[in-house]
Amino acid sequence: MSERPVTRPMIEEAAARIAGHARVTPVMRLGPGALGSEGDISLKLECLQHAGSFKTRGAFNNLLSLTVPAAGVSAASGGNHGAAVAYAAMKRGVKATIFVPEISPTAKIEAIRRFGAEVVVGGAQYDDAQAACDRFVVETGALKIHPFAAKETITGQGTLGREWDLQEPDLDTVLVAVGGGGLISGIASWFAGSKVKVVGVEPEGSRALQAALDAKGPIEVKVASVAADSLGARNVGQLVYDVCKGAVDHVALVPDAAITQAQAALWRDFRLAVEPGGAAAFGALISGAYKPAKGERLGVLVCGANVDLAKLATIAG
Repeated sequence: MSERPVTRPMIEEAAARIAGHARVTPVMRLGPGALGSEGDISLKLECLQHAGSFKTRGAFNNLLSLTVPAAGVSAASGGNHGAAVAYAAMKRGVKATIFVPEISPTAKIEAIRRFGAEVVVGGAQYDDAQAACDRFVVETGALKIHPFAAKETITGQGTLGREWDLQEPDLDTVLVAVGGGGLISGIASWFAGSKVKVVGVEPEGSRALQAALDAKGPIEVKVASVAADSLGARNVGQLVYDVCKGAVDHVALVPDAAITQAQAALWRDFRLAVEPGGAAAFGALISGAYKPAKGERLGVLVCGANVDLAKLATIAG
């Protein structure tokens, strides 16, 4: 078997590199039988990460691995990646230009600006913003930090898997939300070859990874979901596919209603303010899209907190 694109030693190196820059986020153990499940459930609260999401790990790993030119760094983002790059750039004293699509929530755009980056609206959907970012990089020489199609990003996100494994060494399965696939690629790279089963969670209306695994290669999908601002990539790309094809057990699909229900439950029961994409994995559990076996040790990743609080109040009301 050929060597995996991202390996445990690479993730170990990234963990040492970003230590002190990214938070170690806590685990909340709900215990056996929680939420009416037959599993033994815990939540990994990456929603408490700097800048509100796991993306901070990959952003710092890029900035600390690569040479940053005078033009600074640039990224395209539905919001979370942009906020993370802006935060990391601010901490490193680097200029950041972030391209966002028109669908980006105001809360996420405000977060990017709060961290000192320049925000440019780059089209209707994420892929349009990425195209605008690519043009900017060619014109200015800025360093592009891709949200998922880069080993530095995937390796940085993989530090979450390593951290989770150290906190909960007896897990059987982890549920991980999927947008472009950088997060699940990193986590699956860490757990590859272990007893831990990695299960992706995608909205029914945004299933780029499942489509790629079914087609045995990355393909374009249509995107229509309440979580499209963070889980709305139309194509996971070759690198993510190459990482996930042998390391992700399967993908569970959740309807938008279950994602919204998960947001409401996370606020009602745990006082966690979580965006749709961040609640998707929890939505797979409470909707039955993933049903743990009796006694299965299941870790559920809660990965993004950049939510519009007014919308959350309406949902949870």
